[in-house]
Amino acid sequence: MSLTENIRNIFKIEELRERIFYTVGILMVYRLGSYITMPGVDAGQLAASTGNASSLLGLFDMFVGGAFTRAGVFALGIMPYITASIIIQLMGAVVPYFQKLQREGEEGRRKISRLTRYGTVGITAVQAIGFAINLMSTSPDAIVVSTGLFIFTAVVVLTAGTTFVMWLGERITDRGIGNGISLIIMIGIIAALPTNVINEVTTSSNAIIFIAEVAVLALVIAASVLLTQGTRRVPVQYAKRVVGRKCMVGQLNTCH
Repeated sequence: MSLTENIRNIFKIEELRERIFYTVGILMVYRLGSYITMPGVDAGQLAASTGNASSLLGLFDMFVGGAFTRAGVFALGIMPYITASIIIQLMGAVVPYFQKLQREGEEGRRKISRLTRYGTVGITAVQAIGFAINLMSTSPDAIVVSTGLFIFTAVVVLTAGTTFVMWLGERITDRGIGNGISLIIMIGIIAALPTNVINEVTTSSNAIIFIAEVAVLALVIAASVLLTQGTRRVPVQYAKRVVGRKCMVGQLNTCH
């Protein structure tokens, strides 16, 4: 069966089609939010600012799809949630209370999920303060309100934004396709892919490098598909079951 036939068959299944459209819609909402500038920031002045982000902040900006440098309402993205999840997992190895929750099954998972959400809010609030201070130091002309008001606004808006992104990820997991958090991270990383591809193609000096990158990417994708869908038949030998009979002492002819 060809690839086009597989794609057509996917859209013939109503439930699967609805899940695909729902996931795409949620991801479009997330991308739209990354372009909405925070209150108190002049988008024009921010774009014209000459402040350069460090390599670490540039890496963070890549994970949130450029919302960090645009001072979008989703500037912190889903990363505080990832940080909170890692902290909770690490605490499960050293704190008896969290170890107990991990052994409580579904009820324990619900409590851990709730604690992770609370931790996300706290981490986001702290990171929002750092984001506001960094923005005021790198692009002071873009801030059109007082310092105190901008920091307060940043904490409220960015915390609400990250909480909303976390909710979007959970909706994808429940009603869409795949893990919502992973998809949100992926869409942020590949957001700049079309622009980067165009730049690679239009730059003649990078033509050979671009062809090599495409070849390596194709090999990586092929290897991933083979590892994911590959199967190996392993013969399994079962021990023979011996069924005996139980006899009453002294009455060997009445065995059952």
